[in-house]
Amino acid sequence: MSAFGKEQGHEIVDLVNSLLDDATAEPLLSLVAESAGRLVGHILFTQAKVQSDKEVSARILAPLAVTYDFQGAGVGGALVREGLNQLAESGVDLVFVLGHPGYYPKFGFQTAGVLGYEAPYPILSEHADAWMVQALKAGVIGTIEGKVQCSDILNQPQYWQE
Repeated sequence: MSAFGKEQGHEIVDLVNSLLDDATAEPLLSLVAESAGRLVGHILFTQAKVQSDKEVSARILAPLAVTYDFQGAGVGGALVREGLNQLAESGVDLVFVLGHPGYYPKFGFQTAGVLGYEAPYPILSEHADAWMVQALKAGVIGTIEGKVQCSDILNQPQYWQE
């Protein structure tokens, strides 16, 4: 909870718990980081679908959390990299995220809207760079476009506003 502060912490914890119980979020990948037996980070990837005439395996990263005292220590990056590696090995084609445009591009994420991937809910133009995608397989971006559909829990407008 300390990763998001007192105002948003409870909301994010509730979101994670709900996603873990949401059958439409499966398959999912949940990873944690520990230090001295203490949980210091968590990342969750859940099912996503691209509404397209071509089949594609997709996931959405939401949320990534690192406790306040471990932020800036590389924990988040390690979780992102490990998650992407495991998803690539399992055959996932695309990973989406609505996140900080100054953070996620260093892991290979690109602005999704300009590549033909529409978010589940409209993203304000001033935040368009926050909606991102990464291809885990070559040749997917540019051949498949469409609106992204996420799990029932994430398919709520409040999660798509910056």
